[in-house]
Amino acid sequence: MRVCIVGISGKLGQYMVQHCLARGYEVVGVCREQSVDKLSAYEGQITLYPGPTNDRSVIERAVSECDAVLTVLAPWGVQQYSSGTARAVLDFSRPDTRLIFSCGWHISYDGQDVYSRTFKTIIACAGAMARCFRVVELKDQDVACNAVFESGRRWTVVRGSDLEEGESQGLPVWAKHVGVNPILKSNMTRRTDFALFMVASIEDETLVQQCPAICGCMSESALEYADQAGL
Repeated sequence: MRVCIVGISGKLGQYMVQHCLARGYEVVGVCREQSVDKLSAYEGQITLYPGPTNDRSVIERAVSECDAVLTVLAPWGVQQYSSGTARAVLDFSRPDTRLIFSCGWHISYDGQDVYSRTFKTIIACAGAMARCFRVVELKDQDVACNAVFESGRRWTVVRGSDLEEGESQGLPVWAKHVGVNPILKSNMTRRTDFALFMVASIEDETLVQQCPAICGCMSESALEYADQAGL
């Protein structure tokens, strides 16, 4: 299995490297040239294609021979970074390539998610402030994910809750809709387990063309759900 990680130098990307190597996958990755040094611990174990993740020529070289592509949809700047990255991955990966994308809970596939007023206010304020300072463009993640949803490809869009560091607790639980299934109520996942879910999705056919929202398997809401279900 040859896997490309787009956004490999970030915290989530580096955890995905660990999980991929543990499975014996061949790993290639894309990251900005100034971030290459962050991956020195993996020298000789991975192949890097330095450059912006929305650089179409870089993505074309990186994904051309891959069986799966794991993409961190980072909404940096105001130059359509997320959507540019997503479109390049869709355009240059092989038709049968397994495509896994990461984003936040605010993305909704079918409009059936139920968000609290507090959550919607936070997203609106954070998005406005980020655009004002030209740092982040959250709405571009919507554009990117809509392109994925409409592609007809073998995609999965993994929607992460709030994240924390720490040792792995195991594969996160998931639900199709935020604010509907109580299993997600705790809204917390270990970052390494977010990466674990991304990697595990490669070979999970039940997640093809699904948009799972995840939460830590040892979170209070997940344990309460398991107890009530007698698991």
